[in-house]
Amino acid sequence: MSDITYQTLSSLVKNIKEKKLSSEEVTKAFVDRSEKSKELNAYITEDFSNAIDKARKFDEKPNLDLKLPGIPMAVKDLFCTKDIRTTAGSKILENFVPTYELTVTKNIWIEGGIILGKLNCDEFAMGSSNETSFYGNVQNPIDKGLVPGGSSGGSAAAVSGQLTPITIGTDTGGSIRQPASFTGTVGLKPTYGSCSRYGIVAFASSLDQAGPMSQNVEDCALLQEVISTYDNKDSTSIDFKRSQYSKDLTKDIKGKKIGIPKEYRVEGMPTEIEDLWKKGIEYAKDCGAEIIDISLPNTSYALPTYYIVAPAEASSNLARYDGVKYGFRAKGENLIDMYEKTRSEGFGAEVQRRIMIGTYVLSSGYYDAYYLKAQKVRKLIKNDFDEAYKKVDAILTPSTPSSAFKIGEKKNDPVSMYLNDIFTVPVNLAGLPAISIPAGHDAAGYPLGLQIIGKAFQEQEILNLAYAMEDKINFKNKITDWWIK
Repeated sequence: MSDITYQTLSSLVKNIKEKKLSSEEVTKAFVDRSEKSKELNAYITEDFSNAIDKARKFDEKPNLDLKLPGIPMAVKDLFCTKDIRTTAGSKILENFVPTYELTVTKNIWIEGGIILGKLNCDEFAMGSSNETSFYGNVQNPIDKGLVPGGSSGGSAAAVSGQLTPITIGTDTGGSIRQPASFTGTVGLKPTYGSCSRYGIVAFASSLDQAGPMSQNVEDCALLQEVISTYDNKDSTSIDFKRSQYSKDLTKDIKGKKIGIPKEYRVEGMPTEIEDLWKKGIEYAKDCGAEIIDISLPNTSYALPTYYIVAPAEASSNLARYDGVKYGFRAKGENLIDMYEKTRSEGFGAEVQRRIMIGTYVLSSGYYDAYYLKAQKVRKLIKNDFDEAYKKVDAILTPSTPSSAFKIGEKKNDPVSMYLNDIFTVPVNLAGLPAISIPAGHDAAGYPLGLQIIGKAFQEQEILNLAYAMEDKINFKNKITDWWIK
């Protein structure tokens, strides 16, 4: 048997079902590799001994009809997991242990999944490099000193470095797709309302969405099948007929119309990103798809719109962290002093920056000028996609404007950092599904991703397109296990 941790999810499921591997063997293999991978700083909280115990109990009475039979996995530390510490990458929640389980992970455990622990992330999912986490930055397994992307940087690094066979992240403005692109993995941002938000620590409620991250499209489809359910605990959850995403996967995309938006050719975009996009167009043609030039005229307004809407919602959501009922509490001379010290000491600089922006745009006299106007522009951005989808079935773009950059390179330049989300943010504003697949390397050998954007609730469509293109691309990640001690 080849190294267990280098097998795909589908291979692990097959071997457990055929009793060639036990859940305990698989779990111990991922625990052992994770313990040797401390330098990546991918975990915030480990639950390894409990995971092995659960795997052993699964093997005593295995249910091999489950979709994830005895499969161990770690998840982003933005998910409220019952009796396991949940920090959201923040000091203010460093000792918070939820008494309930979020719906998305509950679906995974019902199907046989076993939790290994919680993965590092930008504080409250605010960041594009995993450098805002109170628990330190994550290293990209591709090369020492590289960011893994953010905010789901720990999740991307854990999948890319084979510390977990699959994982789930959250995507508010690209936080699944951008780190997937930076680490040579697959990341799917589902349609808003497809996966329950119940139990996810909120950043921006109208934008946040959980989604799968994996080594390949097939594994991504299976995990999406498990986590995408209607949930009456979540008022934003939408009841629609969901596909059996993994069973319905096909590489037959002949005749599908794929749009190429001219506005995504942004000024100063590196030649290697442009070349990757051209290659992606050729791959799609080779698969039998028809390429159609389209226009999304309001694309240039997406980033400023996002950085009004998201901080506004964040300032409202984070108002609950005041040191009274749970989380970190600083000592103060009186109630107001305690509030002020708790929030100034408990939140990091990036979170404080976004709270201040959000509070400003929601304040009296500025609400109409900023927040209300941003909501109107958001509708125009969605209308652009609606018009485009009258002509095409999906849209193909680069995932990011560059490959992974060095740790610290953009930390003191927030505007430059925000520009990392230029290709991903419009999707969240419009509530659409999109997937990033690894499609090539830059001159330094770092991964580059292509993004496929679909119509609302048409995850199957973009999974099929990604599945067909993945076969043509035949991407191989260049990982040397440099961090293993």
